[in-house]
Amino acid sequence: MIRRLAAAVVIWLTLAACSSAAPDAPSPSRTSTPTSDPSVEVRTGATTARQAMRRLCEEVDATSPKVVRRPTPPAIAEVEDQVESVRGLRFERPVNVEPVTPAEIDRRISEYLDVYYPHRFYARRTDAWRAIGALPPGVGYLEALGRFQQGEVLGFYNSQNGELVYTGDEQLTRIEQFILAHELTHAIDDQHFDLDRLDRLASSCDDERFLAALGAVEGSAQYFSTQVILRFPVEEIGEIPDPGTRGIPPMIVDLQLYPYTAGQTFVQAVADDGGVDAVNEVLRRFPATTEEVLHPGQPEGDVDVEVDVPDFAPTFGGGWRDLDVMVAGELWLRTLLATRLPDDTASNAANGWDGGIYRAWTDGEDTVVILATVWDSPIEAGAFRGAIGDWLGDRATAAIEGSGKTVNVGFVTSARLLPALEAALRSM
Repeated sequence: MIRRLAAAVVIWLTLAACSSAAPDAPSPSRTSTPTSDPSVEVRTGATTARQAMRRLCEEVDATSPKVVRRPTPPAIAEVEDQVESVRGLRFERPVNVEPVTPAEIDRRISEYLDVYYPHRFYARRTDAWRAIGALPPGVGYLEALGRFQQGEVLGFYNSQNGELVYTGDEQLTRIEQFILAHELTHAIDDQHFDLDRLDRLASSCDDERFLAALGAVEGSAQYFSTQVILRFPVEEIGEIPDPGTRGIPPMIVDLQLYPYTAGQTFVQAVADDGGVDAVNEVLRRFPATTEEVLHPGQPEGDVDVEVDVPDFAPTFGGGWRDLDVMVAGELWLRTLLATRLPDDTASNAANGWDGGIYRAWTDGEDTVVILATVWDSPIEAGAFRGAIGDWLGDRATAAIEGSGKTVNVGFVTSARLLPALEAALRSM
């Protein structure tokens, strides 16, 4: 999600929005399932997908440095008062605000990515996403993320040390007022609701829960900073540079923009329905799924199903091991489909999501990925199956199976692995 996007918590505003752990060894074989292809014996190891996810998860050990406390400039103090007014909360302690140059912002973000995005973990994720088709050949996850962030980050708040960094000076334009209000909303939310919980979610490698929570956190900052500039407008608007997403894979762009766009829509709906108190409750409990963020106001009680993919490494042959595991929520599936299908088609096909996860394996050369999904009804499952079939087109290295409310999709990087993949899918 896009893991560790706000770990520490470092939370930033983009213009477009206004593992050292080694891969698992092969698991011991424990079952055998007959298939229609006598040449393939389906064998599975002992681990569940979530057990593999926890093993592959890489801990990050980083502590933000203490900051030099600075007096709050009058212009910043004025925006703090504006944020308190629209937020309905009071700052419990001073926020250390530091204006820096855009080059310094880029330098700090580069350091942040190096620390909080483990290169080996994301190298494995890159291989899995390329096998699926979420990333094009030759483009790495971290490379794409770095391109997106470079020149895009105008400010960030770090909850570890309470520092707010932004590009600007004391003579604020409306754009700079918005940036400060956004980050100061993070600061006041952190003081009241402990945004370090995002870091703890990130450290569990459950991207779906993390993205859902991030949608609420960024949505709050977007919503209340918008209220600031509406109620306390600054005359000079300022310049809005071109965000420039050319050459960045759409999957990365859309996932990065989601917490600011869908998150704001979500918090707006919550505030319209229940006011500031309702927003506070969302930040206390955090949404559990991106489905909740994408469909504000839906009835509570629609609990997603915990889906599993068995360890099929023994089916693919000796030397195969777990590569990557990720909970695939409605947002991720919608974003994947939208890379090749119209947005409304992708959204409609992802509606009705009730649970999903993918599990990827490698032998060091090839990759196999199985995506398992469950839907609210056979109708919604059929809609997703049709859409993912259109998304795959005539691809000869993928297969779809499932019945009723389940749809399982497999991807391989070599056609020689297709019989084993199909046998594994049929056994689920």
